[in-house]
Amino acid sequence: MRFLLDAEQRAFAGSLDAMLTAADTPSVVREWSRGEHASGRALWSRVADAGVFALAVPEVHEGLGVRPVELAVAFVELGRHAVPGPLVETVAAAALLAGLPDPGPAKRLLPALAAGDAMATLAWRTPYALDGDVAATRLALTAEGVRLAPGHGPVRASLDPARRLTPLDPGGELLGTGPSAAAEALIRARLATAAQALGVGLALLDRTVAHVGQRTQFGVPVGSFQAVKHRLADAKVALEFARPLLFGAALTMDPADVAAAKVTACEAAYATARTALQLHGAIGYTAEYDLSLWLTKARVLRTVWGSPQECRAEVLSGGARRW
Repeated sequence: MRFLLDAEQRAFAGSLDAMLTAADTPSVVREWSRGEHASGRALWSRVADAGVFALAVPEVHEGLGVRPVELAVAFVELGRHAVPGPLVETVAAAALLAGLPDPGPAKRLLPALAAGDAMATLAWRTPYALDGDVAATRLALTAEGVRLAPGHGPVRASLDPARRLTPLDPGGELLGTGPSAAAEALIRARLATAAQALGVGLALLDRTVAHVGQRTQFGVPVGSFQAVKHRLADAKVALEFARPLLFGAALTMDPADVAAAKVTACEAAYATARTALQLHGAIGYTAEYDLSLWLTKARVLRTVWGSPQECRAEVLSGGARRW
């Protein structure tokens, strides 16, 4: 089955790609990793001006209405360019706030998220939240419900230098409870993560193809060797297989479909990262080389918002429910 984007969706992806290419995102990522957020905030505002975050916010709260397909289109480009920041967390927080029984918190907090005036982060089954030092809205999902954390602890490093983790302070305003809101937030987060991973994988593949076309051995490009072609073909097939699962899941928003898209896209990106590292050779290990910005991200996205084992279990249980 093929899922083809319409002309408007393709134009949206093209405009984001052009904007992010001009933004020199590798430099932005490195500054963000050092805790220098000025360029990252500026890029965030430009992404918001393009309507990306408004795609996760209902119209009643000044968004464009929840549009999962367009959101997936956007996150593929965000992953392709390794844009830093709590991107997925802002989408998940929007779903969590919109689904609370009390509309007050959503009315108060969502317009700023849709406009890009504020970032949101979310601690999910862990005391740590991504980029809690720059997020204005820090949510913690606790046994009592959803709390608005009053602050955060010191920044902790992670495998991906651009993913800066902070523990959230306990307590804070209890915004409400809502198991269905939490479930919807997880689905949206997994869909956005799958799209981001697909973009990361595509970027790794493009960079590796370009590299093996330039690097020579025995007087010929490395990319002309059959073994290299096979590795690249396997990566390409895996990524292209993940694409229809992603957009099919965006259409249904069924938990099992989204889990299948998440595990497939993330495993494809991770396999592509391993191929990219092998074919680049020693230079691929260096943090100074831009490839590392995507390599580490592919590894982290594989496990956040549900490990491969958890997503496969969701797929199996979803299939059992259907039958």
